[in-house]
Amino acid sequence: MEGKMMETSISDNVSTRLQRIAQLAREDPDRKLLSLAYHIDIEFLREAFRRTRKDGATGVDGRTAAAYAADLDANLQSLLNRFKSGRYYAPPVRRTYIPKGDGRTKRPIGIPTIEDKVLQRAVVMVLEAVYEQDFLDCSYGFRPGRSARGALEALRQGLMSMGGGWVLDLDIKSFFDTVDHRRLRSFLDRRVRDGVLRRTIDKWLAAGVLEAGSVSYPDTGTPQGGVVSPLLANVYLHEVLDTWFEGEEKGRLTGRAFLIRYADDVVLVFSNEADARQVKADLVERFDQYGLSLHPTKTRLVQFHPRRPDDDRRGGPRGFDFLGLVHHWVRSRRDGWEVKRKTAPSRLSRTLRRQAQWCRRYRHQSVAWQHAKLVRALRGHDNYYGYPENIYALKHLRYWLTRIWKKWLMRRTRRSGLNWERFNHLLRRYPLPPPRVHAAG
Repeated sequence: MEGKMMETSISDNVSTRLQRIAQLAREDPDRKLLSLAYHIDIEFLREAFRRTRKDGATGVDGRTAAAYAADLDANLQSLLNRFKSGRYYAPPVRRTYIPKGDGRTKRPIGIPTIEDKVLQRAVVMVLEAVYEQDFLDCSYGFRPGRSARGALEALRQGLMSMGGGWVLDLDIKSFFDTVDHRRLRSFLDRRVRDGVLRRTIDKWLAAGVLEAGSVSYPDTGTPQGGVVSPLLANVYLHEVLDTWFEGEEKGRLTGRAFLIRYADDVVLVFSNEADARQVKADLVERFDQYGLSLHPTKTRLVQFHPRRPDDDRRGGPRGFDFLGLVHHWVRSRRDGWEVKRKTAPSRLSRTLRRQAQWCRRYRHQSVAWQHAKLVRALRGHDNYYGYPENIYALKHLRYWLTRIWKKWLMRRTRRSGLNWERFNHLLRRYPLPPPRVHAAG
């Protein structure tokens, strides 16, 4: 009980400090904050450690969160001393790769050390208090109280309100690898001038990448996987895209338009085709100024209107993907049209491949253990993809996952004898949960 009271007190104290920072930033949007690092003390780092994911992969030092927590106060005090004195060394991140949504290509991920994660979390907590007062409503990625589901619902409501339009689906080519450090520093200068924080951020930007036994030092980019990288990415695109579109570009358009951004996943919707094409051309020039570029084939302009009488002859209205879901028009019960969403085929295929790999790897674990993990995975999937209109894809996932699970249980031994009759008996004891849908939003 005493431990819980102490933890609550620490969290409250940190929360109060963050509220003060937010108030200063909110009261004067043009103010350059010179003194922020003093808010970070041992109490603040302890809260940062509490908020840091503990089950992630280890960094270049191989140190686990459990090992770091074994002497937590001493480790945090050492970290604090090095941070405040400027002696903190940012170790290289360990690079690994995860599949992209298409399942054919892979995305590089940089894994920091546990100590790096804790300090990055502390710095992000301070920077969030500042930048949450500046970021626009069109931005949803990696922000407190916001989510991909919020972005999806805002997109749907905007499309419904506009009655469809022209959707510019942006693909920023290798965004996280091409962020210009000099430009990023200039953006940070507009708000955060604290020397301790800025020197530490520079160290993270300059930290190398360990891959295949050698360390490289890219002069652009922020490694995906780092705790601080999403916030720095938001700062960059806030300046390059969000404020430019909302404050400058919109005023030159003849029709309605809106932007939805989740990190570097962006869609812009226009009521007029001419506006959409003009903004697409302007974006090429705008991005070029800041070291970014649009992918020439993945960036698409899609006409997205409800079905018209001659659509069948022309192949029907086209849909588009955003955040792993295909958006398309369907006729509603009231003889109107509404936007619906279903799992993108590439995402469904990727999920099944991952589950097949998982079932193969852990086929010798107990059935009860496997069942608990599979149930958890399905619940997580439903939490994101569980829209009522997506029920077919949810059932499709379970249909194939059942067969994948049976396949690898059969291969536990050469003579498993696990036919469908025995497997169905096992499923009665360890059933996979039915799809769970939830309201939009």
